[in-house]
Amino acid sequence: MKRVRVYQNLEALPNSYLKLFETNNQVSSFFFSYPWLDNLVRNSLSVEHAMRFFGLEDEATGTAYALAPMCFAPSRQRWYAPRKLIAAANYYSSLFHFIQDQSDSQAHEYINQLIQGIIEDTPQWDSIDLHPMALDSAQFTSIEQAFRDAGASTQTYFCFGNWYLKLNGRSFQEYFNSVPSRLRNTIERKSRQLEKSHGFTIQLVQSEGELKVAAAAYGQVYQSSWKQSEAHPDFISGLMQTCAQQGCLRLAIAYINDQPVAAQLWIVFRGVASIYKLAYDEKFAKFSIGSILTAHMMRHVIDIDHVNEVDYLTGDDDYKKDWMSHRRERWGIIAFNQATIKGKLSGFWHLGRRALKYGIKNVESVLNNSQKLDE
Repeated sequence: MKRVRVYQNLEALPNSYLKLFETNNQVSSFFFSYPWLDNLVRNSLSVEHAMRFFGLEDEATGTAYALAPMCFAPSRQRWYAPRKLIAAANYYSSLFHFIQDQSDSQAHEYINQLIQGIIEDTPQWDSIDLHPMALDSAQFTSIEQAFRDAGASTQTYFCFGNWYLKLNGRSFQEYFNSVPSRLRNTIERKSRQLEKSHGFTIQLVQSEGELKVAAAAYGQVYQSSWKQSEAHPDFISGLMQTCAQQGCLRLAIAYINDQPVAAQLWIVFRGVASIYKLAYDEKFAKFSIGSILTAHMMRHVIDIDHVNEVDYLTGDDDYKKDWMSHRRERWGIIAFNQATIKGKLSGFWHLGRRALKYGIKNVESVLNNSQKLDE
């Protein structure tokens, strides 16, 4: 017999869940892996949130079938406020997913049982918010339907666009010939200028042994860039360390006369190169230093790592269109628990406003049906 159990931290998960992570990772993203989640929880989420891991397992054997990593902010759970459960994800997350063996023929049923367990959790949650998720995934559809089958009203909402590149067996040069001539000519011209007169070098770090110095150089570049200070600096350093340990770190530092002027953190995992963080010293923007470093990294991951896909992760920034070939979307699902008064009120407030916005006269029909509306 299967049951849903709740665990307060990752360390409490039985070994069967660690095996589930491994099974899940055979066909999935680094952002669904245990090392990613462990660093995210330790160095970011747990600072402001209490964790709540919902696991579906066999009561007799302990076999794990699915895991929903969730969290909530205790300080916000005041008596008058709705009790809100959210995905174990934040601004550092480009993708969220329940952990399960997606090739299992009963994967859809496992989602139903897991969602039912979340809805019936004690004390009950008034709303459950999952994001960012792949809109085109089978799990997205299964989760939304499972919430509705459990009696909740749901709303899906747009999070951000995701640009990515399909290589289809091309070499770097074949790919580079396909980018806009404006970008290609700029990179070639500026690269020649830098190499001739400015002591230009690039260091690519993949191992723990080289990481300490490179991480310091990354920090120096980041502080000299246009970017805001990290909300949780330990998360980035922890991510670099985690990726180095897992063999998927690609940390590139560009130097001019021994001064670090640009840095990029990439993650290469199971044939996908994810461009996670980019920064450059604004004083050197005239050299197109960021584009030159991106081209260098593209060459490495395509010709050396032989990836099948390059993923720009989060956002519809215009410059990404020059480098990438395809776009997809990340969406969220928010479910309002109709078994609680605050859940009903929250659902009426959120979905009722959208019903009025979109000219839907029957608000009750909105509360009983999923709505796919932009926030």
